[in-house]
Amino acid sequence: MIALEDAQRTVLSQCPPLRPVSVALADAVGRVLAADAVADEDVPPFDNSAVDGYAVLSSDIASAPAELRVVDEVAAGAASSVRLEAGQAIRIMTGAPMPDGADAVVMIEHSEILGDEAVRLDPPGAPLAAGTAVRSAGSDVRVGDIVAPAGTVVTPAVVGTLASVNARRLDLYPAVRVAVMSTGDELVSDGGELGPGQIRESNLLMLEALLIDTGCQVMNFGVIRDDETAVEAALDDAVDGNDAIITSGGVSMGEYDVVKAVLGRIAEMDWMQIAIRPAKPFAFGRLGGVPIFGLPGNPVSALVSFELMARPCLRRMMGFSKLARTSVVAITDEAIVRRPDGKVHFDRVYGTFADDGRYHVRSVGAQGSHQLAATALADALAVVPDGDGLGAGDEVAVFLLRD
Repeated sequence: MIALEDAQRTVLSQCPPLRPVSVALADAVGRVLAADAVADEDVPPFDNSAVDGYAVLSSDIASAPAELRVVDEVAAGAASSVRLEAGQAIRIMTGAPMPDGADAVVMIEHSEILGDEAVRLDPPGAPLAAGTAVRSAGSDVRVGDIVAPAGTVVTPAVVGTLASVNARRLDLYPAVRVAVMSTGDELVSDGGELGPGQIRESNLLMLEALLIDTGCQVMNFGVIRDDETAVEAALDDAVDGNDAIITSGGVSMGEYDVVKAVLGRIAEMDWMQIAIRPAKPFAFGRLGGVPIFGLPGNPVSALVSFELMARPCLRRMMGFSKLARTSVVAITDEAIVRRPDGKVHFDRVYGTFADDGRYHVRSVGAQGSHQLAATALADALAVVPDGDGLGAGDEVAVFLLRD
């Protein structure tokens, strides 16, 4: 058997980031910048008022209160043509350009209108400092500043920042296009009645949901019948136009399966037995340069294998620096029992943050590799080292399944 870390290192080394593409800002959310985003405009582009109030010469507010003559009014999106002189004030709105001559703003809360053309200003802490309530040009971003460095995940806040400097297109790592398929004459996916020995297909929709959650674009090839010609044709179609392929089932050692037979003939494959439970069998290879992830057929094994092996690789291909799920040290609220078998167990657990500020977990119950219903309750995987398990109150590392 191979250690999980060695298996991950082997597979990750063969899944480099995809070639960057130029993307419109509106379509960039969730993607990763492949190059620094550099400002070619100052933000804000001009000195403007940070509040609604009165633009003044700070020297006129050497002491308070001060009575000044109101000579103009300026709103956001407009500009005053009046140059402010000593003894004068201009009514100004938030975001409006500072009038010529003005160097400070008194908030409207500290004003009293004396008539159509006069105002009494009584700001606290007089004398008033130059620059009070003024947002200077370039105080947020200056021309040449790196607004977002390469490797930044484009969040809504990043979109707003980039829009403010007129970054209309960006060099980004694209979403990975993934073909997913399953094989087996025993699988029923059309909702029809089950025949002798048949079961419902559940892995495809689960894997499609996991891929969408990862940020991938998915092409679901459905269930392919147990026929080598059909499987080879599906794989050939999947290579065309996709960046990765995921198959479900047929990767166990010594097991004859049409997927294994076909991939062994047309692709360069590495059939692994990883020292974990569930999801010990795993396959990885390349077909026409396209990475192929061969996941186990048991539903829980397929989910765990995807989380530990496929998901980090797909994220690396999309330029993410954070590849693994968030990991925290949790407290077991009940014993987690296991037997020594040379493997690290990934038990499905659910947890909550308690009053002590720690994350506390409990087992979802059934841990069989086919028992998906219990796994649906899990929000984390507990990493249980080889041995006899853990007692109640012990610390355990867990991977959160919902970042």
